[in-house]
This record gives sequence, structure tokens and C-alpha cells, in this order.
Amino acid sequence: MIGDQVRTVFEAFGAAAGRWPERPFLNVLDETAQVYGINAGAITYGQAAAEVTRLTQDLQTAGYVQGQRVMLLMENRPAFFLWWLALNSLGVSVVPVNPDLRLAELTYMIGHAEPVLAVALENRCEELREAARSAGINMPVIAPAQSLPAPRENAAVAIRDGDPEAAMLYTSGTTGQPKGCILTNTYFLEAGRWYATTGGLCALKEDGERMITPLPIFHMNAMAYSFMAMIAVGGCLTALDRFHPRTWWDSVRTSGATCLHYLGVMPSMLMGADPDPSDKDHSVRFGFGAGVDQKLHGDFEARFGFPLIEAWAMTETGAGAVICANRTPRRVGESCLGKPEGDLDVRIIDDAGQDAAQGELLVRRKGDDPRKGFFAGYFKNAEATAEVWQDGWFHTGDIVRQDSDGAMFFVDRKKNVIRRSGENIAAVEVESTLMRHPDIASVAVTAVPDAVRGDEVFACVVLTAVPADRAAKAQEIVTWCLGQLAYYKAPGFVAFVDALPLTATQKLQRAVLKSKAVDLLDDPKTTDTRALKKRAKT
Repeated sequence: MIGDQVRTVFEAFGAAAGRWPERPFLNVLDETAQVYGINAGAITYGQAAAEVTRLTQDLQTAGYVQGQRVMLLMENRPAFFLWWLALNSLGVSVVPVNPDLRLAELTYMIGHAEPVLAVALENRCEELREAARSAGINMPVIAPAQSLPAPRENAAVAIRDGDPEAAMLYTSGTTGQPKGCILTNTYFLEAGRWYATTGGLCALKEDGERMITPLPIFHMNAMAYSFMAMIAVGGCLTALDRFHPRTWWDSVRTSGATCLHYLGVMPSMLMGADPDPSDKDHSVRFGFGAGVDQKLHGDFEARFGFPLIEAWAMTETGAGAVICANRTPRRVGESCLGKPEGDLDVRIIDDAGQDAAQGELLVRRKGDDPRKGFFAGYFKNAEATAEVWQDGWFHTGDIVRQDSDGAMFFVDRKKNVIRRSGENIAAVEVESTLMRHPDIASVAVTAVPDAVRGDEVFACVVLTAVPADRAAKAQEIVTWCLGQLAYYKAPGFVAFVDALPLTATQKLQRAVLKSKAVDLLDDPKTTDTRALKKRAKT
């Protein structure tokens, strides 16, 4: 358990390392080691502490100081956590980078975050240097094994009163460009405390928990929940390079996992495999995640022998507002999020701002500090921060309903965000990129349902001229888009239309667009381009 006297992520780790130095801390399976070209096996808390001390001394000698930011592009390698701990010990904030981002996206992020250093995979260093030059940021870029240069600039942009910034994570919104969420040490400490004490069906023990996750480290789930939870109870974290359906259960067994994290796409894929006598041959007590297919939820638990605990949270809410179905009796297969507990205060309001049984979810912490555990705000965007905290409540943008017994159920997203395999995609960002294509006169992007990924990106495109081959033109546009954006943001479907649904004032009718896209899925005007959307090798 993380004590109340602990003030930083590094101090929480230090306390765990002092208490359990011989316990395994970070584990790498053979499959992940082969993909990344790193050593397989586990390092102990004591070994990690020694490496963190070495890195800290190197950073201090090179001149890195409190309030600076450092970008980390390391995929799901254990080195990410060691660098984070070392930087945190000096009061330096980290900016995790999604490895699927490309030049335009990296340029924006660097210009916005103003980091003084980037530590990245060797084959991505030059791209980051080019992005830094484009952003006008004088920032050295190194691979983890290279010598640390002194910072060229001393931009202490992360300095803030009170609780220090520990990380800045980027999340998509409806304005097109991602917003930088300022996450403090308290944000991460509260996440570890919440997980270690929440109890119920996802109770953690201090006798050697082992967690496995295929979720990306640059997301809050792996950083705030997986990592901090294991530190809180002296557990071991196995982070896979990604989710491999065919070898998933072998990985679970080999890692000795007692708990796992999932996204809704994972149970669907696993249930697609033929039943096997070894389906229950594992040590998992529970899975923790979101988005499981209602129709498969009960069958999955019966087949594999453990509960999937559905939960709700956001990058912005952290552990300040978590709802999870970790108590019995459970309502399996109903998209039930459970009941709000503890210090969480909730409201549900309709479009008129009145309390309702179904509407937008508003959350805050009870007591004197309604923002405890939440993000500290959007960097360089006080207006957006004030907007989501209207009237002292955090406005989630998610539509839920609540039964008379207090149980909550996720209904839909109010915001114009496409959620594909756990990634939030701003439609406006994709539209802005597609509008740069020379053959596109106008375009609108929306979500359509995808049986495997939850949502898929659907683009309605008005061309400057009728193409000779619609399918070939659609594929050419998506291929071009893949060079501009992360693969998951590119359209999975392209429909060429004569006009977009607009109001009399020429504003896009989003609701009409969404309905139109569903109708167009089986139309000859639409080309399925999902096969082109593949993660680039790094």
C-alpha cells in the first residue's frame, strides 16, 4: 500500500523496492523479447532501483532539472518505466509518445509540450529530430544507450505550484488537435491507492501479484493503473508488445498472471478460437477493462473461469472518478459499470442541464477537494479546462443511464470521438488531414460499428472530379493518409458522395452523417479499406 507520506511516483517505487528488493518487478516474455530485440526474463525491485539510481545520476550530471519535460518513445519496453522513475526523482515530467504517430503529429506534440530532450528508439531518432526542427524546438534526441547530452534549452514549462507534474499525456478531443493532460504525482499515487484498496472481485494482495497487460504504456491505463498498482502491492508487471490472440493464453500461463487488463476487442477475438481443454489452465482471478461485447460476456467467464470487471474512467478523471462492477451480485452482459462508490460524487443531466435517469455523466470527488485524483488541466488551454469543469463538476461527455438501485450503464459518447480498439480518434483531425489531398473537395468523417474494434473510421468524400475507378481512388487516398496519420486514424471505409449533409448555414449535420454512413456500408459507392490499416514496423 502506498503510504500517505509518499509524495512522488519515485518515492512510491523506492518504498516498494526497500520492502521487497528480491521480488520480480518488470517481466519480459520470450515473444516480446524477440519482437523488441531485448533480454527476456524479470528484473527485481532491487535491480531496478540500482538502474534508476544510475540513470538519475547521469541525468543530474547532464544538467536536467525540475520542471523540464522529456519525451519517451520506447513502445512497451521496461526501459520506459526506469527512465520515468529516474526523471521523476528529479522532478522532470515525461511525455510518452505513441509510436504510431508520424511527422505532422510529432511536430505538433513537440511544439506544444516544449520538451528539452527525447529518448527514443534508434530508428525513430531522426524523425523526431526533423519534427523538432519543424516545431522550432532546440531539443537533442538520443537512443537509450547513448550518452546524455546537456539540455540546449532550460524550458521549465512543467513547473507548477503545489503537486508537481509527473507526466503529460495527449488525448483526442473534438477540436482536431490532441490536448495535453497535465498529470501530477498525486494523480498516479491515487491510482495505485485506489487499485490496492478497492477490493471486491478485483482485490489485490501483497503476497506476489502478477499482472499482464497488452495495453500501450503511453496510455494512462498502463502507467497509472497497471504500473502503480503493482508498485502499491509489490507485484510484478508483464507488459506485452501488443495483444497476440494466438499466443495470449500461453503468455498468461508463462507469466504466472493472477490478473490481467483487457479491451473489449480482446474477449471477442479469444472467443473466436475453438474451445480447448486448457481454457481454464491459468492462475487469473480477474480481468479488468472495458467494452466487452454484451453477448459474449457471460460465455467468456463460463469458458475461461474468471470475471471480466467492466469499469469506467478517463485520462482526465484518473482515480478521482472510477466506476467499476467489482461487487456481487453482478449484471453480466448488460454493459453495467457497477455503482459509484466511496468518495465519488455523480450527477446525470439531460440536454437542459436538469437531473435525469439518462444523460451526460458528471463526476467529482466529495469533500473539500473535488478535483483530487483528476488531471490538473489541459496545458496551454485554460478555456477547455474551465469548460469541462463547469459549475464545479467534470463533464465527461459520456451518456449513461442509472437504474433505481444505483447501477450505471454506458449508453453512448456525446462527443464526436471515434473509439477504435481503445484509441480515441478526433473526426476533425482526420477531416483536416484528408482536406489536404488535392483530389478532395470536401470530406466528413464519422464512426460506424465494427464487430471487432468497436468503431471504425468512415469517410464521406466529395471529389473534385469523378474517378475512373472508385475502389482504386479510395485505396490511393487511404494510402496517402497513412503517410500523414497513425494507421488507426485513417479511414477504414471510403464512400464517394455528391454532397455532404449540411445545414442552411453550411454546418455539418453530424447526426445525419452518422446515419448516412451506416446506410452506405453495403452501398457500391463505398470501398472497404480496412485491409490497408496495418501498424507500421518500428
